[in-house]
Amino acid sequence: MSKKVWILADDRMGNLNQLRGIAEALNWPTEEKEIRYNKWIRLPNFLRRSSLIGIDSKSQMQLHEPWPDVVLSAGRRSFPAALYIKKKSQGKTKVVQIMNPGMSGFKKADIVVLPEHDSFHDNRALNVMRVVGSPHRVTVDRLKQEKEKWRTVFEKYPSLRLSLIVGGATKDKPFTVQMAEELVKQVLALKPRSVLVTTSRRTPHEVVKILLQRLPHDKMFFYQFGDLGENPYFGLLAWADMIVVTGDSISMCSECCASGVPVYIFAPDEMMSEKHKRFHQSLYNGGYAVPLGSGIKGEVQGYFNPAIEIAEKIKSLFKKK
Repeated sequence: MSKKVWILADDRMGNLNQLRGIAEALNWPTEEKEIRYNKWIRLPNFLRRSSLIGIDSKSQMQLHEPWPDVVLSAGRRSFPAALYIKKKSQGKTKVVQIMNPGMSGFKKADIVVLPEHDSFHDNRALNVMRVVGSPHRVTVDRLKQEKEKWRTVFEKYPSLRLSLIVGGATKDKPFTVQMAEELVKQVLALKPRSVLVTTSRRTPHEVVKILLQRLPHDKMFFYQFGDLGENPYFGLLAWADMIVVTGDSISMCSECCASGVPVYIFAPDEMMSEKHKRFHQSLYNGGYAVPLGSGIKGEVQGYFNPAIEIAEKIKSLFKKK
């Protein structure tokens, strides 16, 4: 029997896409409740507790009975609102929290999903679920849909098609011109017959310039973030025969590993935090990706999506014991 799901949809799109991925894997009736914040959101969660403090009045008006069976929240800011919903439902609503809710919140959620690369190490709580990477919305069915959607754009590029997914600098970790030169060198070493490129809002202008100068124009599709038209990101995943992705984005790497083709991660030490390095190693250990330039040939270990195992964990909350 299906259950009713609410997503607490705040202004962080990365968080929202994780929640949407879980909801789609559940395949239960789902509503998104738009959550926006006021100045009181700066208060710590141990003061906000199970309340709507920090939530603006318009958002609060959406949160009323009938209450859902499951509420999905991500990040610390929306977590007290999820607890408020559980309290108002007299405990009937199950709270599923993605990412650390703050130490005071761990015992209050029904499931807390933490990535393996997170530095939190206390796994004694039965409600804590550790996963590799982040949940997302890339599925076999979506890839089929995106392949058909982008057919007229990408079928003219010869196979072996290499999709190059380029991010950018992270906090205190620059993406330099020298790194861009090395990225191009390693991409060409894979001997693709065509290269399909998309950049992100964080890709430095100097890096974009190097890519445009060094990659072969007659065999290249190039979408620069901000160009007119729809971003072809999912089309690039669907049409790839292999993928090279920069390791700065945990979401992008996780999504690429759901493509069903070999994935190579470009992750210079100087560009990556220790958290990112732990995440990459977990993908390498699982066989989902290999380091670009390592000489190791990428293989396919299936379609990687933590949303599927999270959905199964949620469904287990409703199984009769």
